[in-house]
Amino acid sequence: MNNKEIIKYFYEHITSNHFLDEVPKYVSDICAVKIGKKTIQIGIDGMKRHMIEVRKTYPDLKMTITRQYCDGDYVISEFVMEGTHKGEWLGMKPSGKKLYITGVDIDKVVDGKIVEHGGAANTFEALFEAKIICPTTEIENAYLFTQKDARRFYAYENTLQYALLKKEWSTWSNSCM
Repeated sequence: MNNKEIIKYFYEHITSNHFLDEVPKYVSDICAVKIGKKTIQIGIDGMKRHMIEVRKTYPDLKMTITRQYCDGDYVISEFVMEGTHKGEWLGMKPSGKKLYITGVDIDKVVDGKIVEHGGAANTFEALFEAKIICPTTEIENAYLFTQKDARRFYAYENTLQYALLKKEWSTWSNSCM
């Protein structure tokens, strides 16, 4: 398999089917997660723990790679992750709703194994569309943006993600309409 095929197989087969015993075949023991300029060593066990934690929130998790690009050892994959929100996450109680989260992963593959992983998922949009979270009117209005206003919207999104991580729920309503 080439690098794109390895990554596609890892996400669509190994991750979607929760084959933890197969992870060492696709992830290097020196695997690191890249978050901006920060690098965190996680290895095989860290990748397994991540998969276990995500599965607690979305027990029926399925990933589909929609497009891929390759540049040397790096594979950029657009994906759709779908799963039913059945576990608590960042203080949000399970909603039982099926979510479709889009995102991009950037993986570095050396000798057939992932040595570096990073990316981003559009979790906010999925939670908002499913009415699991309800922003205040000011932020809701920002969601109805035009191309010209996109940068302003992402500033709001970053503020909301920070509030979620700090569990400061004062900007959220208690129920969605």
